[in-house]
Amino acid sequence: MEKEYTATAETVEAALDEALEKLGVQQDAVTYEVVEEPSKSFFSGSKPAVVTVTIREDYLRELQSEKEFSDEPAGYDELAGDSVPRRDYEDLSEEEVDAIADEAIKVLREIISYFDIDEVSIDEYEGDGGEIIFDITAEKNLALLIGRHGRTIDALQVLMSSITTKHCGMHYPLAVDVEGYKHRRKQKITEIAYRSADRCTRTHRPVSLKPMTPYERRVVHMALRSTPGVTSASEGSGPYRHVVISPV
Repeated sequence: MEKEYTATAETVEAALDEALEKLGVQQDAVTYEVVEEPSKSFFSGSKPAVVTVTIREDYLRELQSEKEFSDEPAGYDELAGDSVPRRDYEDLSEEEVDAIADEAIKVLREIISYFDIDEVSIDEYEGDGGEIIFDITAEKNLALLIGRHGRTIDALQVLMSSITTKHCGMHYPLAVDVEGYKHRRKQKITEIAYRSADRCTRTHRPVSLKPMTPYERRVVHMALRSTPGVTSASEGSGPYRHVVISPV
């Protein structure tokens, strides 16, 4: 498993999604740097976004710790290298983290102001991976923030995180949700992954899931990472890209 990946795409969001899928992790497990913003110029033409994503060392240590108490497939011990560059979030003071959270909420409210949504409330809490999750609620029109298959939420998250990083001069894992949509969607996809893996094990035949977004495919890969007897891989391209679960 690679520890760092640099992706190039038309947008920062697309490059980040590509890198996360390549590394097989979710956004709360990495730090990322926007090496180049996408741009268009009459003289030089279009330039794509370039994003470098690095798996956090504390996440790697957690994987290694899990391996010591389970039968993980061979290869996970390679994740424990000490050469992985990272920003040490544990060294940040409570005041610094609070400042990042306050700035993120400010940025998020500014972005939401461009939507036709009134009386917005943003609840802040810590996720399982140590990330700060901002859950947006309102009385109406929240579907605008969710988008088809949650794509607008993903765009909000990337934009908010990118702007907050620039304003604060440091990156911290931030996530956006809308009335728990991502949490519910993650639970549903995880259940689908486990049921499909069980069918794959019983029939000894590959099981192809329906096309999913990069985030949804990552949820499947993460859910089956420690499931014995099966492997998962993404196949296809564009809107037809999907996960195939195969017997070992």
